[in-house]
Amino acid sequence: MIERAVAADAGEILTVQRAAYVSEAQLYGDPYIMPLVESLEQMRKAIEGAVVLKALDAGRIVGAVRGQLSGTTCVVGRLVVAPDRQGQGLGTALLRALHEAVPQASAFDLFTGHLSEGNVRLYRRLGYRETHRERMDDHLTLVHLRRPADPSPPP
Repeated sequence: MIERAVAADAGEILTVQRAAYVSEAQLYGDPYIMPLVESLEQMRKAIEGAVVLKALDAGRIVGAVRGQLSGTTCVVGRLVVAPDRQGQGLGTALLRALHEAVPQASAFDLFTGHLSEGNVRLYRRLGYRETHRERMDDHLTLVHLRRPADPSPPP
């Protein structure tokens, strides 16, 4: 089940986020990536100021995603799935639910690291296309992707 997160979910979502991002930190050799150092207060503010969805299984939060409108574009962030639930379609379900939860968006933008091939595959399957790359430092280049609100091909 996917539903809107509330401030009381902040601690549990932060725990899932940290568990999910450990593999990313290892991949890039950086234990200080923002999802791992985000505070509980920052998470609460995100939940109060954005669309944050959570995936539940028997009352346990097993995934989450954020969307923040910037003009008519929804900036997607922090798609996380608990490590023991990865590869079961939760990331896909969360992104699809976010697309539906922000109907006023004309497009959805997100980014991931260049080494995160599984993430890029997931985003492409859901209609996201690479717009550009941004070199952050020697070990990290961000891949920026965009999905129109209606990703169907033109007639």
